Amino acid sequence: MKKRLLDVHKIKSWEKHLTYEEKSLVTIEKYVKDAICFMRYANGRCITKDVALLYKRYLVDKGYMPRSINSKIASINSLFSFLEWGDCRVKSLKLQKQIYAAGNKELSKTEYLRLLTAASSNPRLYILIETICSTGIRVSELRYFTVEYVRTGSVFVSCKNKTRKILIPGKLRNQLLKYAQKTGIKSGMIFCTRSGNAINRSNIWADMKKLCILANVDPGKVFPHNLRKLFARTFYSVEKDIAKLADILGHSSIETTRIYIMTTETEHRKKIERLGLSF
Repeated sequence: MKKRLLDVHKIKSWEKHLTYEEKSLVTIEKYVKDAICFMRYANGRCITKDVALLYKRYLVDKGYMPRSINSKIASINSLFSFLEWGDCRVKSLKLQKQIYAAGNKELSKTEYLRLLTAASSNPRLYILIETICSTGIRVSELRYFTVEYVRTGSVFVSCKNKTRKILIPGKLRNQLLKYAQKTGIKSGMIFCTRSGNAINRSNIWADMKKLCILANVDPGKVFPHNLRKLFARTFYSVEKDIAKLADILGHSSIETTRIYIMTTETEHRKKIERLGLSF
């Protein structure tokens, strides 16, 4: 039997395959990054199921969160399937259903407003934060906000082989057009670099972290995805329509949406106490 060795050329071929399957750029980048990490762990060893199982144990011992481990496993399992190494695939960790969200990790509306105030001297960061939180988009979907789309009041976003329509609140639409006018952007992407490329997500993350001290917000709460989750919780508190929210967020499964709107243990405790059944 021929030795199964993993190298950059095999990963590149798989990356090309993922492109043909029309996976999103973010997904492809994530899969490839995970595959490279596994390749480095294997360090030239013949790839077997034993090596894959040892890698799973390695991730556990390193203290990775179970969801993160399962995400990495999904990546290398996809690679194994492409290479026809199906017998190397490993099972995901079993996860206990989460009942409450960690209250110390969720961004509140008050904290969001403080972040906006702190970003007032940085017009691009201000409007970027407001755009994500007002529409619930992924940070990777900012590139679809073009001057042409914003003028119509809605944006068509393509992600994970799906296209959905994002409605832009009137006030946000006006602010985006004013920002584009002030910065000389007459057409195309509003959130772009000087060379016309989409803004790098790592730069957005770093810029948001810089606001924490001035805004008096825990840095652990400040990242783009938490703005999306704040939109989800706020929308659900008003509409109570999880199916509609799943469509707006672009989720294939309502179970994913449930995680976004999960209440914290503190909030749930308050609701129980309001029942007035303890004397």
